[in-house]
Amino acid sequence: MFSWAWLSMVFPSMGVMFALGGSLMATSMQRSVEQAIIGRLRRLLPALWAMGAVLIPLMLGLGWAGHPDWTEFLLWVVPVVVPPSSEWAEPLAGVLWYLVAYLWLVLLSPLLNRCYRRSRLLTLATPLVALYAWDRVTLPVNEALASAVTDVLTFATCWMLGFAHRYGDLRRVHLAVLLPVSAALIAGGLAWTVAHPGDEGVDLSSQPIAYGAYSAGFVLLLMRVSPRLRFLDGNHFISRFVNFCNARAVTIYLWHNAAIGMCFTVGSAISVERVGPRFEMLAFFLVALALLAVLVAVLGWVEDLAARRRVSIFPWRSVPPSRPRAARPEWSGPIWW
Repeated sequence: MFSWAWLSMVFPSMGVMFALGGSLMATSMQRSVEQAIIGRLRRLLPALWAMGAVLIPLMLGLGWAGHPDWTEFLLWVVPVVVPPSSEWAEPLAGVLWYLVAYLWLVLLSPLLNRCYRRSRLLTLATPLVALYAWDRVTLPVNEALASAVTDVLTFATCWMLGFAHRYGDLRRVHLAVLLPVSAALIAGGLAWTVAHPGDEGVDLSSQPIAYGAYSAGFVLLLMRVSPRLRFLDGNHFISRFVNFCNARAVTIYLWHNAAIGMCFTVGSAISVERVGPRFEMLAFFLVALALLAVLVAVLGWVEDLAARRRVSIFPWRSVPPSRPRAARPEWSGPIWW
């Protein structure tokens, strides 16, 4: 919303999200690898399909000159790369890079886990080294595939640091060893960003190599310290807000750019500029939050269906757990046995 480049340095949120995803994936794989993958696909894809059901007719109805072949629209079903979009919808579909990278890391998790178990340090370092090589080598691949590979390599180390956190490996590393490694990764990421400024100046998120190294260093330290934040449990409002965000996480992510894009038109229509230039952006931000709340109320119930929960428009007080699939008893011969 505010385009402050320093925010990604204060808190590299995408790296933290992938690390948490890897940690939860490791837990699920200990129970069942197949169910871990299926469960995450069920969480991601229906919300994407709802987005496609809204955007695809709009993009075609408003005129999409030179739209791709119909077979490419299958990427809105299973996004192995970012699905196609018209020019005006690019900011909305641009957020789908996260779902693409998350999908690939989920599918690759059994292999990554096996490699991590055999050689921890080598497996953690390989994605960043491969990312540097990928940046230096030009291969005949299309832009969408190249972007997907870049995103996966950028955050694969964070994903596997989630493994290390879940298995307790980080707790066994002494801080005297971990702190210099973390500091070196963070400093290396910052140095790379300063040495390779983008079109808009120094911006960590515009440099995959820098962002990958910086995020890995930040996540390494954060997950080693592992703050519990148990005091939040005593605050009913925050606890319920977290429950709400958990129940609508994919919908919030998919539609936040749409809310930001619409807030300026809606805000201007209701003359939020009257608050003065000092608070104007804050007023537009509040309009964006209101629009996002409407979008979540209209489309968020898809996540309840995907998780096999009772459908709720506004799951604030409590979020019931997913209903487990009914177990089918094994056949054990005729009843008289």
